[in-house]
Amino acid sequence: MIQHPYLLFLGDAPDPLAAKVAQGIRDWRPDFAVGQLRLPGCNADMKIPDMTLDEARAAGAKTLVIGVANRGGVISDSWMSILVEALEKGFDLASGLHTLLRDQQPLVDAAARAGTRLYDVRLPDRPYPIANGVKRPGKRCLAVGTDCSVGKMYTALAMEKEMTARGMNATFRATGQTGILITGGGVPLDAVVADFMAGSIEALTPDNDPDHWDLIEGQGSLFHVSYSGVTMALVHGGQPDALVLCHEPTRPHMRGLPDYQLPSLEALRDVALQLAQVANPACKVVGISVNTSGMIPEEGDAYLAELEEKMGLPAVDPFRQGAARLVDALDGI
Repeated sequence: MIQHPYLLFLGDAPDPLAAKVAQGIRDWRPDFAVGQLRLPGCNADMKIPDMTLDEARAAGAKTLVIGVANRGGVISDSWMSILVEALEKGFDLASGLHTLLRDQQPLVDAAARAGTRLYDVRLPDRPYPIANGVKRPGKRCLAVGTDCSVGKMYTALAMEKEMTARGMNATFRATGQTGILITGGGVPLDAVVADFMAGSIEALTPDNDPDHWDLIEGQGSLFHVSYSGVTMALVHGGQPDALVLCHEPTRPHMRGLPDYQLPSLEALRDVALQLAQVANPACKVVGISVNTSGMIPEEGDAYLAELEEKMGLPAVDPFRQGAARLVDALDGI
């Protein structure tokens, strides 16, 4: 198990979205995060104390978590000296990047010298079967988005929080590095060999009690040409009974793709539902989750009201307003 509390390493993240791993931990496990470490040029801020390695150790931090999720998941050369220093000063090091810590010889050597540990979160911990499509008892809800990083994980976590508070039988199922660091387990889906991705989600959401809900963390977008494959694995492997559409309305283009515009929510609804009904003909779209953090609250509320009237579905910002109405929409499924 990765030891906490954490010191969140933001490196030289160019914008807040690039530090979404740190943000997710800060928002959902604030007691895990004692401080942040930022390099010159960092444009992300978790609004927690900036600390040196020595200050963080004195505050009780046990693991330095790389809180950056950059394109391609690489360890920057500019980070290496501080990561080595952290290991030598007694920190364990955890990362969800595609570039594995265990493949970086300076880090391996530093950990060996200091007796500290390297945790590669984005590494499947066991082999997975090929999906078989057999219908499983229990219920499943999947968040699908118009783009990457629009709030799919936050939606599922907020729904689980609301359902747990109501005494409902529900479990958040992590499918990415941030969710795994928050909950302590899951499937790093984009690191699973393609033929086994859907099977890994079947394994993650197994047979369960008839009243049990799995809240499946969404990944990518069916409309994102870089990452649509992981979304398809979730849609078919998850066999969702319910879909929640996720959107961030202030974005000028798809994340990392300046030549591609975000699809409409109507397009997402129609395409996602058609594909989901391949594996589960009874699947329904039940609501809309909107990340309104880029709007003032009054503007966000007006947008949600307009969207709800247009689409005929409950539209909420679950992080700002809570997920009660999305959970209500599951009634009868």
